[in-house]
Amino acid sequence: MRGVDKIFTPLCGKPLLAQVVQVFQDCPSVDEVVIVLGKGNLERGQQLIAEHGWSKVIAVCQGGPRRQDSVWEGIKRLPDCQWVVIHNGARPLISTSLIETGLDEAQSSGVAIAAVPVKDTIKLVSENGFVQQTPNRHDLWAVQTPQVFRFDLLAKAHRQAAGEVTDDAMLVEQLGYKVKVYAGSHQNIKVTTPEDLALAEFILRKRKTAP
Repeated sequence: MRGVDKIFTPLCGKPLLAQVVQVFQDCPSVDEVVIVLGKGNLERGQQLIAEHGWSKVIAVCQGGPRRQDSVWEGIKRLPDCQWVVIHNGARPLISTSLIETGLDEAQSSGVAIAAVPVKDTIKLVSENGFVQQTPNRHDLWAVQTPQVFRFDLLAKAHRQAAGEVTDDAMLVEQLGYKVKVYAGSHQNIKVTTPEDLALAEFILRKRKTAP
């Protein structure tokens, strides 16, 4: 993002983070929200809460050195609850329906994650740049957030974490649990580059003008 903190970058007139939190604030199935931020953003996070009057936000806390450490810090701020929805603040096009569907899908297995089938052919490439394998595209899904977990299962997975992981579902997989995948959305993009931000703004504006 060329040195710009994407979480607070304006998106359709609001900081990207505000677009995310508002969806959770408006979701009937969500009772409480914990926002996890870097040390330098804690004050800005508190200001956002005051400006928007988010009644469901019960805590803003500092994250850890790794993604999983940040999630664990957020989990520890939650009071007694049954379900936890983990979402990446860099995905501003989250919808209430994605949250609700995840909660429904997680009922049977205790965990459900949003994902979409990959559109491109994927190659496994060696360090020196040669193709090693071409997996069957029909078996490949690109994982997104939200990811929904039974609270006790997620807490156990974090306590027994073995090594670094790139999402919370991997921790649950390490315990031997089956992870349910449900249909995410190709619009639920992760903002990583300025081009992503431009696309997110286009999609969001189109949503707001749709009949």
